[in-house]
Amino acid sequence: MEHPSRIGKYEVEEYLGGGMSRVYRAKDSVLGRRVALKVLAETAASDPEAKAKFLQEARLASSIAHENIIAVYDFGEEGGRPFMVMEFLEGESLRDAIEKRRTGDMARRLQIALQVGRAIGYIHLKKIIHRDIKPENIHVDALGRAKLMDFGIAKPEGMRLANTGFTVGTPYYMSPEQVLGQDVTNQADVYSFGVLLYELLAGKKPIEAENSEKIFHKILYDPLNLEPLHEAAVAPAAIDLVRKCMAKPPAERPQNFGIVCGAIEETLRQGALQPRPAPAAGVVEQPSAANQSDDELPRFLRALPAPLRTQGGLAFLAGITTLLGMTAIFFALRLAHVI
Repeated sequence: MEHPSRIGKYEVEEYLGGGMSRVYRAKDSVLGRRVALKVLAETAASDPEAKAKFLQEARLASSIAHENIIAVYDFGEEGGRPFMVMEFLEGESLRDAIEKRRTGDMARRLQIALQVGRAIGYIHLKKIIHRDIKPENIHVDALGRAKLMDFGIAKPEGMRLANTGFTVGTPYYMSPEQVLGQDVTNQADVYSFGVLLYELLAGKKPIEAENSEKIFHKILYDPLNLEPLHEAAVAPAAIDLVRKCMAKPPAERPQNFGIVCGAIEETLRQGALQPRPAPAAGVVEQPSAANQSDDELPRFLRALPAPLRTQGGLAFLAGITTLLGMTAIFFALRLAHVI
């Protein structure tokens, strides 16, 4: 595979990957800034439909300005091959972060999800449906800042596509209506976000299968298994949000990302990110005086100051009582001339 050394005013530095489009790290020779250069491959450039889709992606992406969405700086064509120039991002995809367990604690994971939700909510306000929400299309930097990428199959809301009746998207993250080839609404992105949130919090996909046919069958008919989320000690409110987002009927999902983001923000505000772990099997958990209400405590404990009702305070009192008892016995024996 031969790579260009220069496209327009952009000096190509490194090939980063790609399929129908090739992505390079490049330098703007005029402004001196580093950019990501996405170029339609030669075979695709000879296909009018592929070129039209590439142009649509560039137009959609360039119309968006949001802190959690990759920025598009420029668009052009050279030698019959269209290209777009984007913000160059440091860090890794959310897919790599999940697989390498670099998503941080539960609070940081919810912060990443919140940023993604705000980005999707913004494009919905711009009347754009992404249709391919998945960890591969989310970039995360070292500080946990997330950016939504890849508008290759996004479409303006209400636009009818010639290929209605065909499935479009990535199997694991497709909503039931996408699987059925129906014309999709914003609710398809809500469902895909629910799958992404599940994977981000549990560290595994909600559906596992050997091929697309079995994946599609589970999406359409199998109930959602929430057990991995419980095992990962995910907050009940976050589990409930996943369940709602992944509801099979679109009408049962949150109707906009204002609702979704509000639920995540409330979970973060409560700080109850992990429920209290259950005691080990066969172990009966004894309530401590510190966790009981005053009405449940014996009268002599209710008379103690609050700091002494804790386990530490009670242990201190027990130690003092033992010491006083031993001292009394010592002096009693001395008086009796035993010692």
